[in-house]
This record gives sequence, structure tokens and C-alpha cells, in this order.
Amino acid sequence: MSFLELLLTAVALSMDAFAVSVGKGLSSPSASWREGLICGAYFGGFQALMPLAGYLLVSTFSGYIQRFDHWIAFILLALIGANMIREAFSKEEESMSGSFSVKTMLLLAVATSIDALATGVTFQLTGTNIWMAISLVGCTTFLFSLLGVKVGSTFGAKYQSKAELIGGVILVLMGVKILLEHLLGG
Repeated sequence: MSFLELLLTAVALSMDAFAVSVGKGLSSPSASWREGLICGAYFGGFQALMPLAGYLLVSTFSGYIQRFDHWIAFILLALIGANMIREAFSKEEESMSGSFSVKTMLLLAVATSIDALATGVTFQLTGTNIWMAISLVGCTTFLFSLLGVKVGSTFGAKYQSKAELIGGVILVLMGVKILLEHLLGG
């Protein structure tokens, strides 16, 4: 993946964490920069660790799946992206706790980073530099989460579904690109 593709992937992966951070800001209208830093550290940290776990998992089995790795990458990215798009159009209102406790933040960080685990699989399958990828994903998510808390406490839920929609579309397009490059010999 090129740097631009990695950056777009990082932005797309950070959209779930951004949306949850906006929710945290909504539930804590007086949220400070400290709460933003807490969200950024948890979400950015887990968004960096999960792709590394997926990457290492696949590296163990890469010899068995090379013939259809492009299909796996396409399916994973398309499913993650489609789920984000579905959530963007969902009319269900999710209630969010105003707590920034370790237990609450750990649960939210794991929940928002599951898709990053699958993306780590695609990093391995596409030969992406994992250290650059996880650094970019972690830092991007940290910044989006930090700002998400402040946006949520200041502006409300106005941007939450738009962020999920944009992130989902980017991931689906990345999956299609990977598949087409392989099928067309690029």
C-alpha cells in the first residue's frame, strides 16, 4: 500500500473510535482535554495493537492462503466497510456512559478495534510495512479520538454518522482496489 492508501485506511479505521469519542463527549458536556487524551490513548493504542495481532496471525499461515489472499482482503474490507455504512444509516440511538474508567475504556477500545484486527490481516496479505501502518493507524486514531471528545462535548452528534459513512466507503473502495489489482494483474 502507498502512503496515501495507508493514510486513508488509518482515517477509515479511526472513524468508529471517532464516533464513540463523540458519544463520550456528548455524555460529558464538560469534557476536558484530559478526557480527550484518555480516549485517544485507549483507542489509538488498541487500533495500533490489533492490526499487528492480525498481521502476525496471518504470517503464521501465509503459505496456505496465498492463492486466495486477495479475496480474503477484499471480503474483510468490504464487510467492515459495509457494517460501518449500515451503522451510519441506522436510526438506533446508542446510549453512552459518561465514565472514563479503565473498565469502560478497555471495553470500548476493544469493541472499536476489532475491525483493525481484520485490517492487519490485509496488511500482511498486501505486503504492507506493518510498522508504518500501525504507527499511522495509532496516531491517526489518537488524534481523531482526542478531537472527537471535544467535538461531542461542543457540537453534539451532528457528525457521528457522517464519519462512519465516510470510513465505511473508504474501506469498501480499498477492498475493491486490492481485488481488481490482483485480478487485472496490476
